[in-house]
This record gives sequence, C-alpha cells and structure tokens, in this order.
Amino acid sequence: MSIIPVSSSSSTSSSVLTSISVNGSSMKQQDCIRNTVNFNASIWGDQFLKYYELIVHMCMQTEDLVVEKQLVDDLTQVVKKELIRITASSHELMQHTKLIQLIDAVQRLGIAYHFEEEIEEALQHIYGTYGEQWIDKNNLESTSLWFRLLRQHGFNVSPAKDPSSNSSLRTQIQQALKQPLRRSLARLEALRYIPIYQQETSHNEVLLKLAKLDFNVLQSMHKKELSQICKWWKDLDVQNKLPYVRDRVIEGYLWILSIYYEPQYSQTRIFLMKTCMWLVVLDDTFDNYGTYEELEIFTQAVERWSISCLDKLPEYMKLVYQELVNSHMEMEELLEKEGKQYQIHNVREMAKEVVRNYLVEAKWLKEGCIPTLEECISVSMVTSTYGLIIARSYVGRGDIVTEESFKWVSRYPPIVKASCVILRLMDDIVSHKEEQVRCHVASSIECYAKESGASEEQACAFISKKV
Repeated sequence: MSIIPVSSSSSTSSSVLTSISVNGSSMKQQDCIRNTVNFNASIWGDQFLKYYELIVHMCMQTEDLVVEKQLVDDLTQVVKKELIRITASSHELMQHTKLIQLIDAVQRLGIAYHFEEEIEEALQHIYGTYGEQWIDKNNLESTSLWFRLLRQHGFNVSPAKDPSSNSSLRTQIQQALKQPLRRSLARLEALRYIPIYQQETSHNEVLLKLAKLDFNVLQSMHKKELSQICKWWKDLDVQNKLPYVRDRVIEGYLWILSIYYEPQYSQTRIFLMKTCMWLVVLDDTFDNYGTYEELEIFTQAVERWSISCLDKLPEYMKLVYQELVNSHMEMEELLEKEGKQYQIHNVREMAKEVVRNYLVEAKWLKEGCIPTLEECISVSMVTSTYGLIIARSYVGRGDIVTEESFKWVSRYPPIVKASCVILRLMDDIVSHKEEQVRCHVASSIECYAKESGASEEQACAFISKKV
C-alpha cells in the first residue's frame, strides 16, 4: 500500500478470467478473480510530451536560453561578492541586519542554491558575534529573521519576546502561520515572492534580475525533464499493457521537485521519478491485479534481481520486472564511474524488502486475516515506500551522501520510522472506506477496530490522535 501522493478517485469492478498467460502461453486454471480498479485518466493528456517534440525540433537549445544562462552566471558572481563583502566588513548591527535581510531575500527568491557556502559563512559570522541573543530586540523584523535563519541552519538560538508595537508585521506573521515557509514548495514560493520583492522600495535590482532569469532557466530545464519522462512512460505503453495502473507522471514529477529542484540534480530527479512511478506500478499490481500465486513468483524474481528471471514470470509481469531492473541498472552504470555503485546496492535491497512486505499484505488478504495494529504498522511502515523513497532521493547527490547515510535510512531510525508511520496512518484515515469497497488488505482503522472493539468513528479518532 504505497502512499506516493499520486492517487485519484476511481471506480471499482471485478473481472473473472478463465485463463491467464504464463510464460508466454495460455495456461488453463480455475476461474481467477481479479480486483480491477478503473482509475481516471491523467487530466494532462500529452501536453508535456509536445514540449519534448518542440525541443527536438529546436535542437534542444535556443540562443535566448544560452544568453540567459550566461547572465545567470555573471549575476551570481556579483551577488556572491556582495555577500562576501558584507560578511567580511560588517561589524555594526546595521550591517548585520542588512546581511540577514539579503540572505532572506536570496532564499525566498529561490536562488540560495547558488550561495550555500557564502550563506553558511555569513550566518556563522553572525552567530559568532551575537551568540544566542540578537541585541536588536525591539526590531521585530530583524529579530524574527535572525531567529528563523539561524535555527533553520542548525544554530541553537533562543526566541525573543514579541514586541507588540508593530501591528503590520504581526499581521504578516499570522498569515505566514497558515503557510509556513518550511512547508511551502521552493519554486512556488519563488514565483509568489518575486513580484512582492519587486514592489519593495529597497529591493536589490541585481538580485531581482538574477531571480527572474534563474527562474526561467530552471523552468526550462524542468519542462525538458518532464517531457523526457513523459516520453519514457508513453514509449512503455503502460496504458495498454498494464491498464490497471494509475497514470500520475505529472503529479509525481511535481512532487519530486519539492524534494530538490536544483540543476545539478537533474539526472537524480529523473532516476527518482522513474523508480517512484514504478513503485506505483508495483503497488497497483499487488493491490489491484495480481493473484497471490503470481505475486509469489514475482517476489522470488525480485529477490534474485536478474533479467534471467523474466521467462518464469506471467506475461503481463515481464514489463513490470524488466523496467524495475533496467531503471536501477542505468543509474548504477553512471555511478560506477564515480565508484559509488554501493548506492544502488543499498536501494535495491530496500526495494526487495518493500516487495517482501507487499507479499505479506497479499497473504493477509488471501487468508482474510486482520492483523493486530502493531503487526499492521510494522508491515505498512515499509509498504508505504517512504523509507525507500528517502533512500532513492540520496542517489547521485555527490559527496554530501555517504554509504553510512544509506545504511542509516535502511535501519528505519526514529525520524524515518515516524515519517513512514505518520504518512501511512494519515493515508488510512482518508482512503480506508474506498479501499474496503473492493477486496483490499485491512488498514490500521480496521485492525484497531477489530482489536479493541471500537466503532469506525472511534478507530479513526484513535488513529488521528496517534498521528
């Protein structure tokens, strides 16, 4: 039961098959009942695929984009020098205030990834000067910026009392509480903040120009990536070969952008997007189509992780298995050049664990078993796939990620476990009614209700409280 946020409303039907294709031939079996779910088609159609055709005809690059990229590089150097200059020469409160305002603007305009080292040095300088207490306590704006920026970067500072004199800023703070910056998507926040910053009388023209150009360059890159992924999905012909699978490529890619949008992670984004979509394929195969006997064969093949297993799989599963292996193999070949193929080894082992736990849920369903809440959570924490997605998001991230990072995630430490459980339980609260209309493994709601004798309403309240 993957909780990848690409689900949609669906209608349910069951189909009875008198034969299923195994090893390329039609093997007669007893009537086989499959729970098929008719998911709504993607609302986006092929509009992003058209962009792929456009960039191919335009030789992948336009002269205007080349010029914009060069301007971004030039303006980035100007802003870097400004950050370094203010950090090195600032010994007065006024200059320090100016510095944190500049850092705040850089972050909210979506261009902070250009200046990670400079920002870290600047904040270290401010922390070294003031320690845990910002001395301009009567200035709510500078105090709140100081507190948020330093806390955001891991410095242990204490919040100051809220002066009651500035009602305008107080209103802005109340509005921000509805949508905190830490919960906003970086690209959407940049799009929202650029016109606001432009209206400020004290805005930095160089910074504003850089933000606009950088936004355009990144948007062009993201459109190109998305169009390539759409072509990959279209070429696989999943709609016809695996009609029971959700088509949520566009929504999935936008979700990936919320993890990282920076240009240096382009190849990593594409890998993560392909493998995340294949988690959707696996989830729908286990939940909505495969028989338990077929799923057992598939799980054994995943354990072996070899193309030589293809001939042993039912015909419709061959595409599922082959693309699962191929997508990891492609990334492994790229990482081998850097001596970091261990990254794929680690995520591959976590993928095997997910599939093993998918099979546990399939067995529960086959046997009509409603496990205890503890048993349910221990398995669904893994099949939520969130731990695996975290590990896959580390792949290709350069030297900031080590082999120990992957081992750490695979052990499901408290923060990873809590994230998986929270997302699993939240999803159960929303989707359990729809899932139980069809033949679906018991959710945490049903498990707790059976275990405690609670009503559905009481069970939902308990699970909500547990979240």
